[in-house]
Amino acid sequence: MTTVLAGIGHALGFAFAMLWEILWALILGFALSGVVQAVVSKRQMSRLLPDDSPRTLAIACALGAASSSCSYAAVALARSIFRKGANFTAAMAFEFASTNLVVELSIIMILVLGWPFAAAEFFGGLSMVAILALLFRAFLRRELVEEARRQADRGLVGSMEGHAEMDMSVTEGTLWQRITSARGFTAISHYFVMDWVAVWRDVAGGLLLAGALAAWVPERFWQSFFLVGHPLVAMIWGPLVGPFVAMLSFVCSIGNVPLAAVLWNGGISFGGVISFIFADLIVLPILNIYRKYYGMRMTWFLLWTSYVSMALAGLAVELLFLALGFVPSQRQAIVMEPHVTFNYTTVLNLVFFALAAVLVVQFMRTGGPRMLRMMNQPAPPGHAGPSHHHDRS
Repeated sequence: MTTVLAGIGHALGFAFAMLWEILWALILGFALSGVVQAVVSKRQMSRLLPDDSPRTLAIACALGAASSSCSYAAVALARSIFRKGANFTAAMAFEFASTNLVVELSIIMILVLGWPFAAAEFFGGLSMVAILALLFRAFLRRELVEEARRQADRGLVGSMEGHAEMDMSVTEGTLWQRITSARGFTAISHYFVMDWVAVWRDVAGGLLLAGALAAWVPERFWQSFFLVGHPLVAMIWGPLVGPFVAMLSFVCSIGNVPLAAVLWNGGISFGGVISFIFADLIVLPILNIYRKYYGMRMTWFLLWTSYVSMALAGLAVELLFLALGFVPSQRQAIVMEPHVTFNYTTVLNLVFFALAAVLVVQFMRTGGPRMLRMMNQPAPPGHAGPSHHHDRS
């Protein structure tokens, strides 16, 4: 019993140490995301995504990058804009960009894994969307889209429905005026807190799982599983198996990053790390939501096209970054020892704690708890979040 308790304590210690190392970056990332969402309106998305042309897909990626990093909210919002008339391929491009091209993911990846991984995630994300669009153009039939649209119009509840529908953006005035206005500050605080509420389970789950694996799974297991002794085979095997590991982990969004650090230190290939992080949109709970939203036939279609896109994008990034000499030669991702010291990380955490406190206070003062109760409920027709509420001004 003592040994078991000691092992659990060690795993929890790893998880807490990793959280302490990345906490300031999480706060910064969600604050920046809140700023972007506060000045980018969701109302025009459907009209901006009428087809699957390269220009429209580029707009979809830009809109996705300006959206929430929560996988569940991204899936719900993609269905919403699809129901309002957006092209299905463009809606899926938006969805993938929402979880793979957002600023908070890049910050955490730089901090935990290093800049080459963040750069690979960005270029690989664009490549994945391009591959997905090509697969859709080649294999997606109109009758399947229409079947999915009929299922989507049934309005079955998935997750984060209300969060996806809320539009608190400020569109009047210059960009700086929108950000610094009272309404803009309130919108930023609401997005900040609600994005935290949306992803905290994934972040906590990812940290706990990463801590458990770091503490309990011997390195030789990972080296054997990822075929470290066969470098050429491992380079191909990593992107193929990475999405399957992600699917079984049940962890979405930026919660994948701490686990990716454990896998990288354990021997998975560079491209395998990228395809693993990409796969947050085909974990089993998300697939079940696809089934509710679009029906079983479209769910299978999304599963295999997404998997192929993730694996090919991971392999492409591996080959490109290997050719450029950007693949790290040392496996030194941050999986912290379970202790906290007073250093620059502690100072940054204290500074950003203060920022978070300011935003939370503003959130509480301006009707935030009421909005939280609506996050997992389908929004009423015509509802646009607190933009119509006097507390925002």
